[in-house]
Amino acid sequence: MTFSRNKLYLIISLACAAGYMWLYLNASNYVLFNNNTFEVCIIKHVTHIPCPSCGSTRSVLLLQNGEFLKAFTTNPLGYLISIILIMAPLWMMIDVLTKKNSLLHFYKKLETYLKIPTYNVPLLLLLILNWIWNIT
Repeated sequence: MTFSRNKLYLIISLACAAGYMWLYLNASNYVLFNNNTFEVCIIKHVTHIPCPSCGSTRSVLLLQNGEFLKAFTTNPLGYLISIILIMAPLWMMIDVLTKKNSLLHFYKKLETYLKIPTYNVPLLLLLILNWIWNIT
């Protein structure tokens, strides 16, 4: 799916804002309720098996607290989510200020690469390994 620059940046902005709000709510809950976070994973509630992203909120919160190894063992996807939550708003702001479309071009190139089995199959295997990691 191809987006215009404004539509892509709006979607990324809304996703980042939702992510920051979710982290804020969980950080407050994490401190108040003995280091527990909300559990809203539909897959886990229905199947009692964690999904590949289960634990990613805890992982990001642990990264914020400087607990890098514990964050990795909780869910390695927390690192990727943290990088996206930091880099995406900065990248969009730089693009807007410099009147460039580098994030849009990166997105389009990434979208093209992810349609190629040489790239998407290894990423899918990594996601499956992460899921196995979460289950065990």
